[in-house]
Amino acid sequence: MSAAEKMLAAFEGSSVAHGRTIVGRTGRNGKTEADSRVIREPLTVEKIQAHLDGKVGTGAIPINFENMCKFGALDIDTYDLDIKSLNEKVQRMKMPLVVCRSKSGGAHLFLFLKEWEPAVLVREYLTEMSVALGHSGCEIFPKQDKILSERGDVGNFINLPYYSGDITTRYALDAKGESLDVEGFLKLVEKKRTTVVALDRLKFGGDRKYFTDGPYCLETIASQGPVSTNRNTFMFNVGVYCRLKWPDEWKARMEEFNRVLCSPALEAAEIVNLQKSLDKNDKYFYQCDQCPLKDFCDKNICKTRQHGIGSAVVDMPEVGGLTILLSEPRIYFMDVNGQRLQLSVEQLQNQTLWQRACMEQLSIMPPTIKPRQWQQMINDLMVKSVMVEVPEELTISGQFKELLRVYCTSRIRATAPEELEMGKPWTTDDGRTMFTMPGLEQFLKHRGFTAYKRAEMQEQIKKLNENSTHGYHGHQAVRRADGGRSTVRVWWVPAFKNEEVELEVEEKTYDIPF
Repeated sequence: MSAAEKMLAAFEGSSVAHGRTIVGRTGRNGKTEADSRVIREPLTVEKIQAHLDGKVGTGAIPINFENMCKFGALDIDTYDLDIKSLNEKVQRMKMPLVVCRSKSGGAHLFLFLKEWEPAVLVREYLTEMSVALGHSGCEIFPKQDKILSERGDVGNFINLPYYSGDITTRYALDAKGESLDVEGFLKLVEKKRTTVVALDRLKFGGDRKYFTDGPYCLETIASQGPVSTNRNTFMFNVGVYCRLKWPDEWKARMEEFNRVLCSPALEAAEIVNLQKSLDKNDKYFYQCDQCPLKDFCDKNICKTRQHGIGSAVVDMPEVGGLTILLSEPRIYFMDVNGQRLQLSVEQLQNQTLWQRACMEQLSIMPPTIKPRQWQQMINDLMVKSVMVEVPEELTISGQFKELLRVYCTSRIRATAPEELEMGKPWTTDDGRTMFTMPGLEQFLKHRGFTAYKRAEMQEQIKKLNENSTHGYHGHQAVRRADGGRSTVRVWWVPAFKNEEVELEVEEKTYDIPF
C-alpha cells in the first residue's frame, strides 16, 4: 500500500464529505489564517496524495452517519505550547495518543481505534484525557455526539498531518520526542491503535485518594504528584473544600493538605492569610475560572459530587464551533455541550431566541450573558466557522434554474412564436428557448417562487447565456391575427434537454400579459 492509502485507512471516517483548508498568512500572534470548508465528496487516495504533495490541505471528518468513529483527536490550540513536554506527559501517563504538531504551532493528539465505536463514548474518553493533561476545554473531535444528517449536517473535520510530506511542519513525535517521517508516523498509528476495553482499564495520573467527593480538578491535580505551581490558588480552593466537608475542623485539615500535597509547602503565614479570607467571607466558593483549576476541570463530574460545585450552579453551556450550511437561507449548526443545535440567522443574532432553541432542541435553558459578551462570542465563532457546501438546488439561484428548466421543457411550451404573447416558452431551431418576462414571472408566482425580482432574474438569465453569441434578450417577429406582423420583446436561454415535465396547470393560468 502507498503512504496515501495507509493514511486513508488511518483516518477512516465520513464516507460523504471531507475538509479542505487553504492556508493564508501568519499573523504576529502566530495564528495562521485559513479558509476552511467542508466539501461534499468522499475523502480519497488522490485527495490525500495532493495533501502529501503540498497542493491542497485536506481534513478528515471522524464521525459517520451512524454516529460512529474509528479515530478522534484533541486539538490544543496554544501558540506557545511546549509540544515535547506535552508528549512526555502523554508517554508518562501511557495514553494511546499520537502527538502531532498542528499548522498553528499547537498540537493534534490523535486517538486511533481498532473498531468503529459510538462517538459519544469516544468523546468521553478524550475528555478524560484532556483533563488529565491539563488542557480541559480544548477542542475534541468528533465535536458532537450525534450529527443532524437528515438536515444536511456532516460533522466537523480536523486537518491531516504531513502537509507537504516529509518536509512538513505538521509532524508526529515518537516516544523520545523526535520528529517522524510519514512512514514512521503510519507505523506509530498501527502500534497505538486501541479499543474502548483497553481505554476503560487506563487510569490517568497516580493515586486518586484525595478529593474524590470534591472538585474533579483538585482530585486530578493531587493525583499527579506534589503541587509546585499556583500553590496559593490551589490551597485557597482546598480551603473551600475543607470548610464544606469539615466545618468544625477545616483549618487543621487544610494545613494537613498543605503539608502533604504542596512541594514546597506554603509558609504558615500564607496559609493563615488564606484562612482569614475564607473566614471573612463565608460565601467564597471554588475559583473554577482560574489556573490551575480550569485546566483540569470537568464540570459534569463535579456537579455530581457531594462537595463539588453542585447542580444548583447554573453555568453557560460549553459552546464549541459553528458550522455554516451554505444554503439559501443559510443554516447554522452550533455545538452546545457536545450536541448539535440548528439555528437560523435570527436565532444566532438574538440571545433570547437562541435560548429558546436550546430549550426546544436540547432540553436545557442556558443563562443569558451580557449583550456585548454575546456579540463577542458569536463574532469569534463566525471567524473560526467552517463552511459546508450544498447542492445547487438548495440555493436560491439553483431553485430559480430548476423552475426555469421546468417552465421551458413542460408541455405548456409554444408550438409557434405567436404563443409567446400567451406566456408560453418557445424553442427555436437554433437551440434557444424564448419567453417573455411577464410570462416567466406569472409561472414563478404560480409555483410560489418570490425570492427574485425582475432585475435578479435578468442577472441569472445572463449567466446562463455567458457563452452565447446571441445575447440574452431581443425581439421576436410574430404574425398578428389580422395577418399583419409585429414584434414581441423576449428573453432566451440555451435550450434545456428535452425532458417533458407534466404540469398540473390549466391553460387559463397563463393570461396575456399585455
